[in-house]
Amino acid sequence: MDEQRTVKVSKYLSRHLRHQPGRIGLTLDEAGWVGIEALIAAAAGHRFRFTRDELDHVVATNDKRRFEIRGERIRASQGHSVDVDLGLPPATPPPYLFHGTVGRALDAIRAEGLRPMNRHDVHLSPDRETATRVGARRGRPVVLAVDAAAMHRDGHVFRVSANGVWLTQAVPPQYLRFGSGH
Repeated sequence: MDEQRTVKVSKYLSRHLRHQPGRIGLTLDEAGWVGIEALIAAAAGHRFRFTRDELDHVVATNDKRRFEIRGERIRASQGHSVDVDLGLPPATPPPYLFHGTVGRALDAIRAEGLRPMNRHDVHLSPDRETATRVGARRGRPVVLAVDAAAMHRDGHVFRVSANGVWLTQAVPPQYLRFGSGH
């Protein structure tokens, strides 16, 4: 499977497992799972065909591990805009987490902090390198440090997804570090 096809199938899966399952007639369960055969059939019914082997390849080779398979079911690891409960238990975060963004978003972030926007949670990276890659998808990246230890002490809940992305409802501005520290 070539890289272009891998990306195309991955984007299709993200769209329909995170944001628009109903567009192709899928219904995710409360935890975001759907049967693999149902997914393949629904996609084919909407003129996007892929095989189980292609699906397995996309899941296995995705550098961000966006999807997880259990038995004959699949779901997106996080990033949903549709209502799901991933069932992730609260977790104690490392002292600092990181968020990649772009310069044009900084004024709003300084005023309002990090908000989930159209997702359920704010996504935070465990390291600067990952946050840099995330921010670079939208332009020249800016990496913010999040004082996760202080947030946790103050009662904010964190969860970590199967692919290592840290999730929290919001990050108020007082927990953000805009300089080059941490």
